[in-house]
This record gives sequence, C-alpha cells and structure tokens, in this order.
Amino acid sequence: MSLVIDITGLPGEHVVFSPSPLAELSAALHALSEPSHHPGLHGWTTTTLAGLEPDLAGRLSDADILWRSTRSDILLPGGPRPGATLAEELDSVDRLDDERYVRAALEINCSADYSGEGPSPLVDEGARRRALERAAARGPKQLEFVRHLLADPPAVRAWIRRLLEDCDRAFFADTWQRVRGQLAADARHKTDLLRRRGLAEALAAASSAITVEEDGGGRRVVVDKLAQGRTTAVDPAVGPGMTLVPTAFGWPHLLVLHAPGWRPVIEYPVASRELRAGPGSVEVMERRLEALAHPVRIRLCRSLARAPYTTGELANGLGITAPEVSRHLKALREAGLLTTRRHGRYVQHRLDVTVVARLGSDFLEAVLR
Repeated sequence: MSLVIDITGLPGEHVVFSPSPLAELSAALHALSEPSHHPGLHGWTTTTLAGLEPDLAGRLSDADILWRSTRSDILLPGGPRPGATLAEELDSVDRLDDERYVRAALEINCSADYSGEGPSPLVDEGARRRALERAAARGPKQLEFVRHLLADPPAVRAWIRRLLEDCDRAFFADTWQRVRGQLAADARHKTDLLRRRGLAEALAAASSAITVEEDGGGRRVVVDKLAQGRTTAVDPAVGPGMTLVPTAFGWPHLLVLHAPGWRPVIEYPVASRELRAGPGSVEVMERRLEALAHPVRIRLCRSLARAPYTTGELANGLGITAPEVSRHLKALREAGLLTTRRHGRYVQHRLDVTVVARLGSDFLEAVLR
C-alpha cells in the first residue's frame, strides 16, 4: 500500500523543502492531544499541558477534530512555499472560500473518502448528514463543533484563527524559536542534496519510506504508508509543485496531503526517537504477533491507532462486512491490543499504542506513519 504523487515533467525548482510554522503548530497540537503517539515528547507535552489556561485548554478540546486523529489540510501550507510567519500562513488560509475550507476541515474525520470529490456538506443534504453522523461518533464536543462550522462557516473560521493565534502567544512562539533553526538547516541540507544529487537522494534523506519510480516516460514519488491514494504535482489548475516540510514534532508520522485540487505536501520528521520498554513474556508476544499476522488486521490497526471507531465505520472504510470486522477485532482484543468503550449509543474501539510500542518502534511507526 502506498500514496503516489505523479511528478512527470515537474522541474526540480518546483520541489520545495521549507519549514512551515502552521504545519509545526498543528503537529504540536496533535502531540498535545495524543501524547501516547509521541513518547519522545513526553516532557514537552506534560509541561505545556500543565501550563495551559483552562479557557484555552477547553477551546483546544472543542476543536481537536481538526488535528487529533490526523490533521486537516487547512493546517498545512497550500501555496508554492510555506509562509515565513504563522500570521502569513493564516492569511493564506483565510483566502480559501468557505466550501473549500469546510471540505478540507472535515475530509479526514467526517468524510468516507479523502480522495473523493463528492458534494460539499455545505450544499448537499446527504453529505451534511453523513458528516454529522461521523462527527457524532467522535463525541458530543466534536458534533457540536461540526454543527457550528456547517451552520456559520465565517464565524467558526474566525474562531479557529483566534484559537491558533492564542496558542502562538501561550506556548508556540517560544517553541518555534527553539526549533525553527533546526528545521531551516534541515531544509537547506535537503535542498542542497536535491541540487547536487537529484530528487531521489533528497527524498531518501528525508525518509526511507519515500522513493522515486520511473517507467515508460512517467515519474512518480511513492510514499510507503498503510494507505492508498493518488495525486499529481503537475495539475495545471493548481500549478506545478510539491512541498516537503520538516517537523520536530512529527515522529512517527509521515504526513501526506494528497487531496484532489491541492498542491501535494509531505511533512517528514527530522529525527526519530527510540522507544524504551521492558520485555513482555514470550507467550504474550507470540499471541500478539499472531493476532497481527493478517493484512486486514494491519489495516484495522492503522485506523484504530489514530482515533476510536465503531465496527460499522470500520466495515464501511474497509469495504467488508461488520461481522468480519468483529471477528478481526475480537482477535486483536484478545491479544490485548485494543481498548473498547461505550460512548452513548456507539461502541468504539481503539488501538492501545502503549502496548503496541512494546512490540517495536518499527511497527508503531508503520501504523502511525
């Protein structure tokens, strides 16, 4: 499984390595909302969360559908080059029309098909109903947020911008000061590699999961992820280009913006961190590895590592029956790899990433990439 970006005919000068303050802020917000994904950031997340004012912490909880399981495309750079400041990038987001903004904000958590170009929930009642149903499965706060966004996009857009600006004042400005030099240096190094050694070596230096393939006159970037999708970096309606953004907060994620009509973006971690955990018993290890020895369960783990899902949602996403999903979930649960909770009328399942981390950082990185 992989994500493919067509780069046939793309000039080298349209491949940009550059830090993005907006992308880094959203990566930091994800780490704060899902600290178990980022054990190497434990000290930072603990200190930052402890220092948040209650009002700001509450508003972050209200909006976390934008970055908790994975990040909405409005939180990644959309132009040929990321802005130099957070304000500059937020100004760029403000220039999106409401329909494009809302579709991008909800496409991860409230749409069944990220790569589809179906009707907008702002204009289509069926799409609106489906978006609200999926938001309801995330929780009451998430449902309320999506309701407000669909009812009054301009007001909620302004609210989101104020929230991100308040995060900048509260903690991110200091954090950005500490990491931007490292990120800029990494971007310069990759740009130099691109110029001297070519695209394939520059991308390989960013991540071993990114390769360049060529055949029959075509050329494409292939990102090894437990997901499938296609996009192009030479869409005439968007303009040629592909942006690669280094992050100090990203590991183990390798994030790819590949939605139709958007310039492709790959956000890659500048360094990985080792996970330390004590060994479990051989019997437990064998049971867990056996539970994972099935391609459907690997796909389930990819979804459940990011957010809780119901059996029905998983069945729809994988295109298989609910009873079949239930059988696979049972195997994962009996191996101690899942947690299950009832949320109103929904029964939600989630991968226990703390347990999975003990199986090895390679597996954890694969499912969270």
